[in-house]
Amino acid sequence: MTIQNKLKLFRPVIIFFILLSALFLAASSLLEKWNVDRDVLILGNLVLFIVSFVSFLIALRGLNAENPHAFVRLVYGSIMFKLFICVVVALIYIMSFRKEINKPALFTCMALYLVYTFIEVSVLTKYLKKRSHAKERSAD
Repeated sequence: MTIQNKLKLFRPVIIFFILLSALFLAASSLLEKWNVDRDVLILGNLVLFIVSFVSFLIALRGLNAENPHAFVRLVYGSIMFKLFICVVVALIYIMSFRKEINKPALFTCMALYLVYTFIEVSVLTKYLKKRSHAKERSAD
């Protein structure tokens, strides 16, 4: 699978990232009014996007693996990778800004983690369904 095909599959996540970044930039005054740190949201969104892309590539490699053990190992590995990196980044933020932690932004980033994961899983599920239908047709 070429990188263009992988990016095409990942397009919904890319669009979500761009729209969310634009929203955070456009709604700066509203976020400030609600006491939400815009910079934390933008950085959190960027980290989630990058981690989701790497996790997506790992999971995609697992879905294309012929060995069932490799499939399970890579899919679970992608989940653990994403969770571990997000926890480490959150801990770094919490330890760096102990007294000035912006809880609304941190909780928003936690919610964004769930949204990114949902979109990533739905994209991978659609790919798996499309791939299995193609294999069924070629077997006929």
